Amino acid sequence: MVRIAVLTFDGYNELDSFIASAILNRMKTRGWAAYITSPTPQVTSLNGVTVQRQQPLEFAAEADAVLIGSGSKTRQIAADEGLLSRIRLDPSRQLIGAQCSGTLLLAKLGLVGDLPACTDLTTRPWVVEAGVKVLDAPFVAHGNVATAGGCLASQYLAAWTIARLAGLAEAEAAIHYVAPVGEKQAYVARALAAITPHLPVADAA
Repeated sequence: MVRIAVLTFDGYNELDSFIASAILNRMKTRGWAAYITSPTPQVTSLNGVTVQRQQPLEFAAEADAVLIGSGSKTRQIAADEGLLSRIRLDPSRQLIGAQCSGTLLLAKLGLVGDLPACTDLTTRPWVVEAGVKVLDAPFVAHGNVATAGGCLASQYLAAWTIARLAGLAEAEAAIHYVAPVGEKQAYVARALAAITPHLPVADAA
């Protein structure tokens, strides 16, 4: 069974958390489960959508993969040492991905280092301020750590996670399922073009 924590904080962006978790849960017939993982029992999005968490924040330490979404309060979260100390991640045994302002949290957790990363245009100055070189690209991965920029890049994080843990064919099938009718091949091709250069050689094959 593959368990995935989708870190979701107050002020979260619905597109980041829900698109990723929905695509990943396409793998539930294979024993996968992606969970909305939050520091509090309820979190409210930047647009006022309140949801119940499925797992507490500490679940991230035991998950096989962790994806960190963005939100309107990420800068406050990045400055909250107490909250950050509850997020325990290990890239030697976990896949870790972050999207948009989630990349700032990765930087604060020391998981980006001097490697280039992706983020959204609004967050870019904050990530640069944190000492990270930002790429003008939607997705990049270095080993077990990936970053993505732009709300709809959540599909790339989900596809990368599936490709790494179940193979490229499964990632292609998951994106094909959610892609718009009449545009499926184009969506699949775009997703694979984004993630394949950043997969280990065996996975890319």
